Amino acid sequence: MSDTGAIDGRTTPEPPRLPVASGWHVDEAQRTAALEAYELDLLRNSPALKQITDFAARLCDAPIALVSLVEETRQSFLSATGTDLTETPRSQSFCAHAMWNDGVMVVPDLTLDPRFARNPLLSDPGARFYAGAPLVSDDGIPLGALCVLDRVARPGGLTPLQHEGLVVLAANVLARLRDSRDGAAWRAAENDARRAALDSDTRFRTLADTMPQMVWSTLPDGYHDYYNARWYEFTGMPEGSTDGAEWNGMFHPDDQDRAWEIWRHSLTTGEPYQIEYRLRHVDGSYRWVLGRALPIRDANGQITRWFGTCTDIHEQKLALEQREIISQELSHRIKNIFSVIAGLIQFAARSHPGFAPVATDLRQRITALGRAHDFVRPHSPQSRPTAAQDSLHGLLDQLFAPYQSQVGDRARITVTGADLVVDDRAATPLALLFHELATNATKYGALSLAAGTVSLDISATDDDVTMVWRERGGPVLAGASEHVGFGTQLIEMSAVRQLGGTIERDWRLDGLTVTLHARRSAFSRADRA
Repeated sequence: MSDTGAIDGRTTPEPPRLPVASGWHVDEAQRTAALEAYELDLLRNSPALKQITDFAARLCDAPIALVSLVEETRQSFLSATGTDLTETPRSQSFCAHAMWNDGVMVVPDLTLDPRFARNPLLSDPGARFYAGAPLVSDDGIPLGALCVLDRVARPGGLTPLQHEGLVVLAANVLARLRDSRDGAAWRAAENDARRAALDSDTRFRTLADTMPQMVWSTLPDGYHDYYNARWYEFTGMPEGSTDGAEWNGMFHPDDQDRAWEIWRHSLTTGEPYQIEYRLRHVDGSYRWVLGRALPIRDANGQITRWFGTCTDIHEQKLALEQREIISQELSHRIKNIFSVIAGLIQFAARSHPGFAPVATDLRQRITALGRAHDFVRPHSPQSRPTAAQDSLHGLLDQLFAPYQSQVGDRARITVTGADLVVDDRAATPLALLFHELATNATKYGALSLAAGTVSLDISATDDDVTMVWRERGGPVLAGASEHVGFGTQLIEMSAVRQLGGTIERDWRLDGLTVTLHARRSAFSRADRA
C-alpha cells in the first residue's frame, strides 16, 4: 500500500511536509552553530517531548522511540521512550543518516543493510527495525531525527497512517525546537540589552562624577533617584538620604515653596526647569546655585526621565549684587545731579526775573529727563517701579503723570496699542519728545481746556513703529503754526536725530495730530541684535 493510498475507500490526505536538508554542503561548523542556538538543556526530558515519543511508540507499535540530535561526535536523546540510553557515539547513529533524507527513512531489517550490519546497537538494545523522520531547521540545516526502533524486523515497514503520524510528530518536535531557539534568542537579546543598559548607566555615572556640576535625575513623576558625587560632596549628605522629596529640605527655607511651585509646573507641563535658589552647603552655610532640568521623551513623546544640574553661582551672585549696589548708587547720584541742575536754574531765575519763563521750561525738561532716567535705572527690590522697567507703556505713564487728571471716567492722556521694549538709550529722546508735546498741549492745546483729552496709539511690526498723538476737545485751531521755537526744534532733534525717525504734524480744526515713524531697533538694544 502506498503512502497516499486508499484506506476504507477514502483517500488519505497529503502528509505534512518537513523541511528538507540543504545537502552535504552543510559543514559541521554550521550544524554546531545551529544546535547551539537551541536551549537543549531546557528541552532535555521535557514533558512535551516525552509525550511525543510516548505517542510515536504507541502509534508505530514500537518498543522504543527517540528524539535524537546528532552532534559532531555523538547523538544525544532529548527524549526517550523504552530505553535508558541518553546518548551514543555518532558512529552508531542511525539518525545521522536519516536526517539527510527527503522524507522518512525506513530500514525494515538493519542486519541486511551494509551500513548498519555491524552496528553495536543491534546487540544492545537489539535493534532490528528503524524508521526515522528527519528534523531539519527552517534554513535547511539537518539536526537529527524523530525515530522508532523495534527488536524484530518489519518487512512491511510502516503503515500509511504510521508514516503520516511520524511526519506530523516530527513537525511538532521542530515546533518545540523552534520555540526553544526563539526563546533563547529573546533572552539573549534581553540580556544584551540589560548589559548594554548597565554599561550605559556605568558610563553615565562615570561621566557625571567627573563633571564640576551637581547632576541628578528623577522618574517621570519627579521622584529623585540619582545624584552624582558632586552633590554629596557639596551637601555632605549620606548617599540616598535626599532621594524622593527629601531634596527639598536642602533648600533655604525661604526658597522651598518657590522651588516646589516651579518644579511642579515643569512636571505638569513638560517645560524645562530653571531656577536660582540657595542650597545648604556641607559647612552649614547656604550658597546660591542655578538649577536646570530637561525632560527625556520616548518615541511617543512621553517623558521617561528628567535630568538636571545644579551649578554653584554663589561668587557670581555676590559679584552681581555688589555691581547692582554700585550701579544704584551711581544712578542715585545722577538723579541728584538732575535735581541740582534744576535747583540751579530755579536759583538763577530768581536772580534774573526776565529769565524766569525760559528757566521754568528748562527745569521742566530736566525734570522729565530725570523721571525717564529714574524709570530705567537699576533699582533695588524696594524701589523698583511696578511696571516693567523695559516697558514703553510704563515709561510713558511716568512721563504723563504730572499732566494727568480725570475727565469724567477717563484719564486726560490715554496710551493704547503695542507695548514695546525700551532701554536707557531710547528713554532720553522719548522723554524729551513727549514732554514737549504734553507741555505744549497744556499751554496751547487740548489740555489747556478742562474737557480736552489726548490719546497716544502705538502700532508696531517686526521692523517699524508708528506712534500717533491725537489732541481733541481743545481750542479750535486756525491752521499750522509758522513759529519754530526751541520746543519744536527739540522735538525734531529727539525724533529725527536720536530715534532716527520722522515727524508729521496735522493741524486739524479739532486738534493737533502728530505721527512719529521710527525703526523698532531704535527703541531697544535687544531689537538691534
